Amino acid sequence: MAHERIVPGEIRIFLNHLYEFKKGIRHMVLHTMNKEYEDFAVRRLRSQNIGYLVQPVDNSKVNLYFGKKECLNVVKLLMDRPLNLLTPEEDFIVGAMLGYDICQQCKRFCGKKASA
Repeated sequence: MAHERIVPGEIRIFLNHLYEFKKGIRHMVLHTMNKEYEDFAVRRLRSQNIGYLVQPVDNSKVNLYFGKKECLNVVKLLMDRPLNLLTPEEDFIVGAMLGYDICQQCKRFCGKKASA
């Protein structure tokens, strides 16, 4: 009888993001994951020579950024604090770099500026 291996959802999503990056669909990815999967993800990225940054979220989660060097250089400059503390301008830049819908990013930016 075949032994079925169950792959956690967070790993499947990470592997899909990795696939999309390698196919050129994304230039940069932000993947929030449980810390227990961090070593697996980092080993996979290192083995494929893909740049990455890890940002702690809380005691159990991390934000894993990976992608092109140019994008990661910007993230290094901006991510000296949690995502929810970014300025509206910084939030807009990161969202655009992640490939989020630009019209939605514009609405989000205007809303953040109006409430600031």
